[in-house]
Amino acid sequence: MGDFEARDEWDEDGIARAVVADSPDAIVALDRDLTVLSWNAAAERLFGWPAEEIIGRRPPIVPDELMAEHNAVFERVRTASDSRSRVSLRTKRFHRDGALLDLRVDTSALRSAGGALLGYVSVYHSAEDDDAAQDRAARRALLVRRLTDVVGDINAELDLPVVLDRIAASLSELTGADAGGFVSIEGDRLRLVGVHRLPEGLRGATAELHTSLLDKLLRTGKTVLLETGPEGFGDLVWARVPGLHTIAVGLAAVGGRPYGALYALFAKRKAGHLELELLELLAGHAGIAVGNAMAYQEAVRQRAHERAVFDASADGIAVLDRAGKVIRWNPAAAELTDVAAEEAIGGPPPFPLPEPGAKLTFQLPSGRWLDVLCAEIPETGESVVDFRDVTRAKELEEAKDLFLATTSHELRTPITIVRGFASTLDSRWDHLSGDERRSAVRTIAERSRALGQLMDHLLLGARAGADELKVKVEIFDLAERVHAATLGLPVLSDRHRVEVDIPPGLPHVYGDPLATDILLGQLLENAFKYSPDGGLIRVGAWPEDDLVVLVVDDEGIGIAPADRERVFERFVQADSGDRRRFGGVGLGLYIVRSLARAQDGDVTALPRPGGGTRMRVVLNRARLEVSTDTSSDTPRW
Repeated sequence: MGDFEARDEWDEDGIARAVVADSPDAIVALDRDLTVLSWNAAAERLFGWPAEEIIGRRPPIVPDELMAEHNAVFERVRTASDSRSRVSLRTKRFHRDGALLDLRVDTSALRSAGGALLGYVSVYHSAEDDDAAQDRAARRALLVRRLTDVVGDINAELDLPVVLDRIAASLSELTGADAGGFVSIEGDRLRLVGVHRLPEGLRGATAELHTSLLDKLLRTGKTVLLETGPEGFGDLVWARVPGLHTIAVGLAAVGGRPYGALYALFAKRKAGHLELELLELLAGHAGIAVGNAMAYQEAVRQRAHERAVFDASADGIAVLDRAGKVIRWNPAAAELTDVAAEEAIGGPPPFPLPEPGAKLTFQLPSGRWLDVLCAEIPETGESVVDFRDVTRAKELEEAKDLFLATTSHELRTPITIVRGFASTLDSRWDHLSGDERRSAVRTIAERSRALGQLMDHLLLGARAGADELKVKVEIFDLAERVHAATLGLPVLSDRHRVEVDIPPGLPHVYGDPLATDILLGQLLENAFKYSPDGGLIRVGAWPEDDLVVLVVDDEGIGIAPADRERVFERFVQADSGDRRRFGGVGLGLYIVRSLARAQDGDVTALPRPGGGTRMRVVLNRARLEVSTDTSSDTPRW
């Protein structure tokens, strides 16, 4: 095939000519004799020869010393078994003005559809451009590696403030920014929450959202923004960065919603599209890291709340595994059952379990009563057991039942007697002597008085329980009230001796004289009642610091140590059998303590040396006040 035939086949492809003509690289087509067939515009610019001067001749661009290399390239292409084979090398070529050009040339064969060699095509471009492209590729690969490292670094931390600072630091590391910041969106304001190479005093600074670059970015619908200044930065927080000329902003979204933004601040370095692209990539990963940190913090917060509730609960709480073994045991559980957590964990709870949703009331060997509830956790197969101490409620319920029974008995007896004697007087008045009538009326009066006292006790107990006991606090002579209360007592019983031991000059006290009379009368009544075999009943008083102590001692049956506090509760006596033996509704000492405390005093039960009980009452000692009236030098109380 001749040269003109080759040209005809080449010219048939008009599209190829258009591509060659517009190519930014120099493309030179040669026939089999290495004569120029095509010389595009880029070749004209690169070598300096116009096409009309070079087509149809061998191009005078190859230095003599490189001619052997030049011919070897064509030979390798011609003899290659692969029709698509290409030889690429870096070499030198002449410019028309004689200058040597540093080029990279890619040469390949030009063949017909049947595979016949038509000629050659060489593509030339500057080796410097190639080096720059390689440098860019290498830098991009490095940046990708750095981005990977940065992303790994910010995701390795789950403490949100630390994550935010790391994101700000990553801005400088990745984009070359001179400083960086992370701002969060809080309603219509922004808060600086992460800083790097910024004054620490800026941390926590706030600004209006609607005047910020972030707001401008949000309005564009894009994820990154590059803003240059410096004249436009005067009213921004970032204006404090010396020399600031460019700000790149990247939107960070958490859960698909804007959370904040990354601000890359350039004061010395330049910023362009590559930095903006890197910022966009970092902002996307930052949103993920922040979301992870927030989820972790929320989980930690929730666990802390659960732990606080678990540990602070007054109820005992236990968590059991599928096998019914304890895996968690809170402090209240240990206190209620007297079983420490280390003893309970790994074994069954020390009480039976009710069916889920039901309640079981169980008494521990210690005597404590528990209400036990159980609920299953379907997701894990575990169970949560809640139990509380209902001992007081149980005792109160039993005491109330006993109180009702006792009160009924206490009321029935005098009422039956009163009704009986009243019926006798009504039906047999004329048949009774005067002494018999007087005896019956006296019995009715005594029983009515007992009924009145019982009603007074019930009323006082109800008022004390409702915190409605009213007392007036004034200065009075306690010794006088004691003598009045004990006057005549020795003749009431031939088995008891009554002694009063009050030193002269006993200080007066603050309190309510009437309430103290009731209190003292109840203590004396108890002393007689609970010493059925008689003995000494002693009433004494003395000053002690800022108090005056009043004691009532007896040589009776005494009070067990475990009951010395319980006897002051409503409806409680030292022993449940005491009501049957001594009578009463269990309100006397409850009223005594209520009256003492209403006067800002107190009462306690103590053992008496040698047997019996000591009831110890304390009241506040009255102080002598000096009158401010200058008309008299007489002190007043």
